Amino acid sequence: MLKDILTIVIPCKNEGINIYDCLGLICKQSDIEGTNVVIADSSDDADSLYWLSRARIDFGLSIVIHTINGGYPAKARLNGSQLVKTPYVLFLDADVMLRNKNLLKNIWETSLAYYEVDLVTTPFQTEKGWNWVFRVFDKFQILSTLLGTPFAVGGFQIFSTKTYWEIGGYNPEELFAEDYSLSSKINPKKFWIHKTRGVWTSARRFKNKGVLWMFKIMILSYINRNNPNFFKHHHNYWT
Repeated sequence: MLKDILTIVIPCKNEGINIYDCLGLICKQSDIEGTNVVIADSSDDADSLYWLSRARIDFGLSIVIHTINGGYPAKARLNGSQLVKTPYVLFLDADVMLRNKNLLKNIWETSLAYYEVDLVTTPFQTEKGWNWVFRVFDKFQILSTLLGTPFAVGGFQIFSTKTYWEIGGYNPEELFAEDYSLSSKINPKKFWIHKTRGVWTSARRFKNKGVLWMFKIMILSYINRNNPNFFKHHHNYWT
């Protein structure tokens, strides 16, 4: 059962119905019964608080939902990871939808149990007209791995819990690209991209900030990979 292998940590702030839909799809995963899901929440709007409360009622018989204090993603993930007692932890964003019901089981049976990797991520699907952006990112991801600094988007990261703590865990002082800052510390030979079309997310980040800005900041993140102070500024990402 996945509950003996995996804990899921989800940072959340004012995600509205997204968090409900995200948890609903987690409940449909094969062998998910009894799995601990930690919501590191900092919501302050009534709609989001309603959907989170509703999720605890509707899905509480399938998964074990814990709600703790959140914050910016790095702090929220760190807070959640401190409760993890399983060999692996999945960091999942509240707007990431697992549409393949066998996804987590398949990752365990291949990437984790067979290859014994330290970090697994997946490609993402998104809204019509925006998938090309993620396909460009796929190439950047492969290149960054070849250069020795794997890039796993924080929206879907399965870490070996032991390795996660060995490389320091999430740094709560990091306000930007904290996912790259952490995943880049993984041995490239222990990094795996699980091929699937079953992980969907919104294109809102590209719509809000613009594609060119997003790619520019990715390149700057790589250039500053050894500069801790770079990741401690939000670079207007959250405005």
